[in-house]
Amino acid sequence: MSQELEFTDANFDQEVLEADRPVLVDFWAPWCGPCRAIAPIVAEISSEYAGKLKVGKLNTDDNQGIAVRYGVMSIPTILIFKKGEMVAQIIGLGPQPKKTLVSKIDAVLAS
Repeated sequence: MSQELEFTDANFDQEVLEADRPVLVDFWAPWCGPCRAIAPIVAEISSEYAGKLKVGKLNTDDNQGIAVRYGVMSIPTILIFKKGEMVAQIIGLGPQPKKTLVSKIDAVLAS
């Protein structure tokens, strides 16, 4: 079962930067086709990494402050945070998005 959360400008610091485990943040917008294409993959990852990785989405239309803070210029962008620091970034929907995400996540969890 998916455990995806909704991150906002208001809860980002507490939910992401102060989290007790690594956090994957999917920056998206409702009008973004590639964002909708990657959403099921992010949901799968949320289920597969439950308890090890916190997963959530941040709507850039409604929460521009965080997007600006982290220099998100195009979506989808996925940022992974660990102990309050951004440690990985994936921009766009590459040819093997799940494989790419899993590789980055596993590297973060191993570090």
